Amino acid sequence: MDILDRQALASLLERPQLRRLLEAFNGGGEETRIVGGAVRNALLGRPVTEVDCTTTMLPEATVERARAAGFKAVPTGIEHGTITVIVAGEPFEITTLREDVETDGRHAVVHFGRDFVLDAKRRDFTINALSLGLDGRLHDYTDGMADLAARRVRFIGEARTRIREDYLRIMRFFRFHAEYAQGDPDPEGLAASGAERHGLAILSKERVRHELMRLLVARRAEDTIGVLADHGFLTWLLGGAAEFGRLSRVAADDETGPVPVWRLAALAVMVAEDADRLREHLRLSNDEHKKLAAYGRLLGLIKTWGLPLNALAIRRLVAEHGPELLGIVLAATTREPLPIVHEEAREALELFRKGAEPLPVFPLRGADLLESGVPKGPKVGELLARARQAWLAEGCRMDEGYAGELLRRVLEQA
Repeated sequence: MDILDRQALASLLERPQLRRLLEAFNGGGEETRIVGGAVRNALLGRPVTEVDCTTTMLPEATVERARAAGFKAVPTGIEHGTITVIVAGEPFEITTLREDVETDGRHAVVHFGRDFVLDAKRRDFTINALSLGLDGRLHDYTDGMADLAARRVRFIGEARTRIREDYLRIMRFFRFHAEYAQGDPDPEGLAASGAERHGLAILSKERVRHELMRLLVARRAEDTIGVLADHGFLTWLLGGAAEFGRLSRVAADDETGPVPVWRLAALAVMVAEDADRLREHLRLSNDEHKKLAAYGRLLGLIKTWGLPLNALAIRRLVAEHGPELLGIVLAATTREPLPIVHEEAREALELFRKGAEPLPVFPLRGADLLESGVPKGPKVGELLARARQAWLAEGCRMDEGYAGELLRRVLEQA
């Protein structure tokens, strides 16, 4: 078993705003504790960016006590018992203890309660049910400490029962495994997820997409995507085929941190039309769809490029597609037969990606043509397109005087 960071847990209670909150919200027959992810991450020695708390107080009482202490209270989820309390600019979500009364796989009917044990046992995984009191005592009602030390993600109680309460827990099981676990997934959780997979169909596509995107940037995303494929989940999630090698190569190339949409592109986009399928299948945002489509188009262009890519080709491609997208596509296709990429091309791209080389900017605007006497209308767009093609063919020049020269040539040809 790995050693857990007890000192980091103690340091959590030394945070000034958090301590002020807990001191104000404990006493008078009421108790408030830190719960869930903040406790889990502190014990693992990972950054704690958000702190959630659970309390015996009803939402209205939480609001009253917050205002009495001089804190701002915002009823962000009051129907679910959640109040956001802001202490000196730092927000904390405070949720009243709850007990499930009825579930349908998507939504739960809950009653507010005062029992920390029942509240813990209604949660999804043992590692998410830990709570920490103001006195520094760690409360563990589900053996979450043992699972956390063993780097194991395990459902609380009977796995199929937990899943039937909310089928999204299947996706969360794999996502938390990818982020926090070592080794193979918990056998009971894996078997239960397979047996209950039909329940994923009743979930909104937005909820499924949200979990998939978070899984794709988790620490063991590649291994876990492999598990999803081996057990028949991935084809359903993507609505099509997957490219594991490209996902691995893009993940290995991450220089500024993983970007979910690029990992999805590497995994699931082979042609531009795949972006349309994924938009419908996962309810992608317009921006996500636009990026996937751009990836698919550039991938098709790169895979049919007639000559080896050199520094000049990289300059043209960067001008058209930007260094980020080009870097992703070239990373995805590394060691594939095509494209053939010279070392000078990779060095040139790296200069653009690091900002050491300025990005080529097309030097003409529609206003330049209008000022030269071209009348308003489609002719302006046609001439600009012709000028842009000439600029690309000539290496995206940006030297002084080139813009005027290019304008004169285009007007003469017109």
